[in-house]
Amino acid sequence: MLALTLEARYVVTRGDVAKGCPVICLPGAMGTALTDFSAQLDGWAPHLGVVAFDPRGYGKSRPPGRRYPADFYHLDAQDAGAIMDSLGIPSYNVVGWSDGAISATILAATRPEAVKKLAVFGIQGYITKEDIESYEGLRDVEKAWSKRMLDTHRPVYGDDLQPMWNSFCDAMKMMYEAGGDMCQKEAKMVKCPTFILHGAKDPLVPEHHPKWFHETIPNSKLHIFPEGKHNIHQKFADDFNRLVLDFFSE
Repeated sequence: MLALTLEARYVVTRGDVAKGCPVICLPGAMGTALTDFSAQLDGWAPHLGVVAFDPRGYGKSRPPGRRYPADFYHLDAQDAGAIMDSLGIPSYNVVGWSDGAISATILAATRPEAVKKLAVFGIQGYITKEDIESYEGLRDVEKAWSKRMLDTHRPVYGDDLQPMWNSFCDAMKMMYEAGGDMCQKEAKMVKCPTFILHGAKDPLVPEHHPKWFHETIPNSKLHIFPEGKHNIHQKFADDFNRLVLDFFSE
């Protein structure tokens, strides 16, 4: 394993990233390489090189703390591409979860020469009034978050957790008021083979979001975990890892 800082981004690699076509993993909101992708870093490393990172303002990519400008999804996509450039990796696969899936889609659209395959889950391309209501219902981390979520993020952020999450919820509201497009424009530009995975019981992302991507992106396929929620890659890690590895090897 290699852990280093590239351009103020904390990066973790496992396996041989110089061989074949490695994968870069983009975490979700508040997520880090290790909180979000430990099961993939360990599970995929025997088969291919794996890169994951803490996005700017998250985890060990601080200070400064996270900011949410209007283009923050695009900034995360740019950072992911810059990390792979810094590692000397000209072509790679991309995996993204939740917020990271949005940035992964933008990366695939804007770097078609580099991104060979794209796998996304917990993804939404636009934000609706119902989505805003859902975020508002989760705004108070002490009252609304699950014990698992608090146990994951509290050790990383401490007292900064609630203010940072407030900023994220505010950013979602501003994005909705600006028209609601998260990555719809970019999704229509994606040309690489794409695998969309989803948990049928996801409390954050209704099923119409992954279905929209499946209908929009040519050469895409959709897999639903009937008992899955938002964290299918953790709850069903073995099945998830196998499905994505099979997709990469097709």
